[in-house]
Formats: sequence, C-alpha cells, structure tokens
Amino acid sequence: MPMDTNVAGNVFGGTIMRLIDEVASVVAFKHARSNVVTASIDRMDFYSPVFLGDLLRLIASLNYVHRTSMEIGVRVEAENPITGQIRHTGTCFLTYVALDKTGKPTLVPPLLYETADEQRRSEEAQLRRKLRLEDRTARKLIRL
Repeated sequence: MPMDTNVAGNVFGGTIMRLIDEVASVVAFKHARSNVVTASIDRMDFYSPVFLGDLLRLIASLNYVHRTSMEIGVRVEAENPITGQIRHTGTCFLTYVALDKTGKPTLVPPLLYETADEQRRSEEAQLRRKLRLEDRTARKLIRL
C-alpha cells in the first residue's frame, strides 16, 4: 500500500520485517500451542526491492526445536501481478521462545523430520544457533 513505501515506491524494510515476524509467530504458536515471544532475529537479508503494487508471499518453516525455543525461517517473495514474475526478495531467521501461563519459558514439543530437506534445514539451524550463542558470549566480553 502507498503508506508502506518510500518516495521511490519501494516497500519499507520495516514493513516487510513486521510481516515476517507476524507470519513466523503463527508458525511458532501452532507448534508450541502456547504463547510465544520473539527472542532474536538473526539477520534480514534483502536481495531485491519490493515495489508498490507487488504481491508478497511469505513462506515460513519451522527449522529446528530446542528445549523452549524454535527457529523459524521465512522466505519473502514478491510477484509482479501484471507479468507474473516472482522474485526472491529476502530471507530471515527468527528464534521464538514458548511461554507458559506465568510467562516463564516452557518446553516445546520435538520436531519430527520427514524429509531430507527438513533434516538439512535442522542441521543448518543448529549451526546458526551455535553461532548465535558464540556471538552472545563474545558480546558479553566486549561489555566488560
């Protein structure tokens, strides 16, 4: 919509990120069947702009489940409604934590992998989790 774009007609990245968070939170909630909160957004890579009038498609997948946290990957695609051309415009990885009724982290059901692609996404997510934890440790050292 026009209010979601800059003067050049490009959709604001923040608008796209809001949609990503909304879609990913639905995936996390459906798996956990409890309240979830966004714990982190690893990174948001924008590959090409989204223009006013493009149709957005957000494809979210639950990649990995730890004890109380989950990684959801979201692929953003934009479709030109006139030409039908579809562009991969961005990818984002988000971590959610499931909460119980008192607001404390709660266990999440395990994720069952049915395909080689799901197993690959899980292995990649575990590597990203390891890197996130290492980064968190390094940031704590810098703050000292």
